Amino acid sequence: MIDIRPVANTIGKLVITLGAAMVLPMAVDWWAGDPHWKAFLESAILTMLAGALITLATRGADLALSMEQAFLLTAAIWAVLPAAGALPLMIGAPYLSFTDAYFEGMSGLTTTGATSIPDLDSLPKGANLWRCFLNWAGGLGIIVVAMIFLPVMKVGGMQFFKSEGFDTLGKILPRAFDIAREMTWVYIALTAICAIVYILLGMTGYDAFLLAMSTCSTGGFSNYNASFAGFAGPLEYAAAIFMVLASIPFIRMVQLVRGSAEPLWADAQIRAYLRWMFLAITAIVAYRLVWLEAKHPEAIIRETVFNVVSTFSGTGLSSSDVTQWGHFPFAVLVVVGLIGGCTGSTACSVKVFRYLVLFEAVRSQMRRMQSPHRVYPLRYDGNPLKQEVVDSVMTFFTLFMLSFGLLIMGLAMTGLHPRTALTGAWTAIANVGVMWGPELSPNGAVDQLPTAAKWMMTFGMYIGRLELVTVLVLFLPRFWRS
Repeated sequence: MIDIRPVANTIGKLVITLGAAMVLPMAVDWWAGDPHWKAFLESAILTMLAGALITLATRGADLALSMEQAFLLTAAIWAVLPAAGALPLMIGAPYLSFTDAYFEGMSGLTTTGATSIPDLDSLPKGANLWRCFLNWAGGLGIIVVAMIFLPVMKVGGMQFFKSEGFDTLGKILPRAFDIAREMTWVYIALTAICAIVYILLGMTGYDAFLLAMSTCSTGGFSNYNASFAGFAGPLEYAAAIFMVLASIPFIRMVQLVRGSAEPLWADAQIRAYLRWMFLAITAIVAYRLVWLEAKHPEAIIRETVFNVVSTFSGTGLSSSDVTQWGHFPFAVLVVVGLIGGCTGSTACSVKVFRYLVLFEAVRSQMRRMQSPHRVYPLRYDGNPLKQEVVDSVMTFFTLFMLSFGLLIMGLAMTGLHPRTALTGAWTAIANVGVMWGPELSPNGAVDQLPTAAKWMMTFGMYIGRLELVTVLVLFLPRFWRS
């Protein structure tokens, strides 16, 4: 039987940290004279007290984690923390039910960006700040998990990055803690620079701070019902740049800061990501300018760049109604949302790396059909791919597509319109954030959806963010007998 004390001890400390973070939105509401600051005070006390009790109850436990405990910890973090994050949204405005509040907390910490709140414009400043902070904290957490935990646990082909994450940086950063610390500083710096750029381009300090957290976490929460539509112009280009930066491997940016730019330019994943993004943007712009005979080319290009980058990276911010662009652009956006950004970033969905491995495996199989007696070694970015990596990637693809299909069916069975069911499953399992359908509120909120549909989407966000295998392995009886 697995000893859960080390897992519980770590969870308790994280719950205390999250409770302490509630002081910031509490201070914002108190400064603004909004009485909702009391909701954050109550939530902070309850959250930190619960975390302290868990920590005290498990003190003295050996914090060195086994493989099974690492799986359990990763899954537990994203199951427990959304409940703590939901507390202020239940006690104070917008006074959500537990279902809606947990949906919001899960969407925030998984950096999905879907919302259950129908009117964001009227929320207290502290509540919107808290939502965007959940995005930002979730983005930071998933970077650390993706580069330290998942490679060791061999999830979805991530074992390929085990040697890279610890050896590429050589003697500069020899330990996991140092890698996590360096990536954290890069993440903080990127967010700060983004906020400054937003302010210089005309945003208020409050808007810039919130939307910078949402942008650099590729989370997609906004403090406006119109998302990013109120910031048309140069701000869209700036946001697109930061969304791209946030969706490339952070370890490459650490290397760049350390004075080594070559790994960034030479990374096959980054090159493919930028190439596919350029092709998607070009195809949609050409369609809108030629087929739809749209005018104002600069506005067309700007809107397309922003929304394609936002969807590709899994951010989910929007600056226009993309359903008005036509069926072809809509289909392209769905496809790029199922691709996602780069491994080791805040981006979500399948990830470019896995598609490159898939294409290499398919290419090798086609060659083998032509010349069955020849040996075609699989390579990625010039490095040999072990069969266990390929098998792991194929397993992930199978589980992802199967989960996607089952989620569509489940949502449809609750009575949702086919488009709502399709985009709801898509936005949840790929953690994209945006969805479309007649049952949604004007700002895209899911508040009118059946309770069963909300819980299905919540579970979809959860398994999608944690790379499916990390969660599903917990349902194997053999896991608990380890």
